[in-house]
Amino acid sequence: MLTVAVLISGAGSNLRALLEAAAAADFPARVIVVGADREADGLAHAEAFGIPSFVVPWPGAAEREAWGAELASQLEVWNPDLVVLSGLMRLLPGAVVERWSPRMINTHPAYLPEFPGAHAVRDAMVAGVAETGASVIVVDDGVDTGPILAQERVAVLPGDDEHALHERIKPVERRLLIDVVRRIAVGDLDLAASVL
Repeated sequence: MLTVAVLISGAGSNLRALLEAAAAADFPARVIVVGADREADGLAHAEAFGIPSFVVPWPGAAEREAWGAELASQLEVWNPDLVVLSGLMRLLPGAVVERWSPRMINTHPAYLPEFPGAHAVRDAMVAGVAETGASVIVVDDGVDTGPILAQERVAVLPGDDEHALHERIKPVERRLLIDVVRRIAVGDLDLAASVL
């Protein structure tokens, strides 16, 4: 059984979907802990599913390395097989990425390498593209530059605003994340091979 830690910053809709999938007896992975960089709304999902959680408050960029070290120490307590960044809106220090790579993955609301960074949906709207997408990647020390594990296109519809487009991307992100976690758990997806 693959053990998973999930790190969040916000509402945790991807976390909720993964918790629901993992609650099925035949799903080959279990979320064992949820962490956050603030008192995030999504921590309520962990509580609802009886999953332990922790918060390592973001102290500001000047203390990023110390914050990363505390985050890493919290993860070490649980020693998960996989760490999922699910809306964690912080760039992790290199030492944290190095410790968990390639067993750390992230979801992103764009068809990478298009529109990396924190404002991917807004950037797609500003660019006036006909389609964007969703991706699941291995976390590396760049900004959304790691190896792509899964991705899917999402059309930008006439009349879309940033919110409407993002709401259509989210279900695709959730589906891709659940499938990637399942494939890792059953051995259909080799993370070590993905970074070669």
